[in-house]
Amino acid sequence: MSEYTAHVSWQRDPLEAFTDNRYSRRHLLRFDGGAVVAGSSSPSVVPLPLSDASAVDPEEMFVASLASCHMLWFLSLAAKQGLRVDCYEDDAAGTLQRRADGRLAMTSVTLRPRVHVLGEDQPTAAELAALHDAAHEACFIANSVTSEVRCEPRP
Repeated sequence: MSEYTAHVSWQRDPLEAFTDNRYSRRHLLRFDGGAVVAGSSSPSVVPLPLSDASAVDPEEMFVASLASCHMLWFLSLAAKQGLRVDCYEDDAAGTLQRRADGRLAMTSVTLRPRVHVLGEDQPTAAELAALHDAAHEACFIANSVTSEVRCEPRP
């Protein structure tokens, strides 16, 4: 078993009242390897200037984590098959909408990978599709989408 962590921090600007719900949603995300990323709510959820369009929002991180995991598995599987992948790009997109129970959810994520393989022995479209299927099956982020999320507040 492995545990992965992220530290999320937000601090109210002393000039903001907060109770009027007009406060900045900008925050910092710190990861165990040292990366620090500016986070915010999406401007489509909380209007500017209370959100920060230049920061990464949770919906984007969700889509990016699925796309990144898929890519990493695809590259690993392609390397094991002897394919020399030169470039991999993905224009992934997620859809946020209201479910039947009235709650907002990321109801779908579509990955749109484009792969360039070097060499004369090019894989067929079917072979690439099979690699993508195998990567999707192996991607533990995609396999986790239905996972339980617990909240354990600390004093």
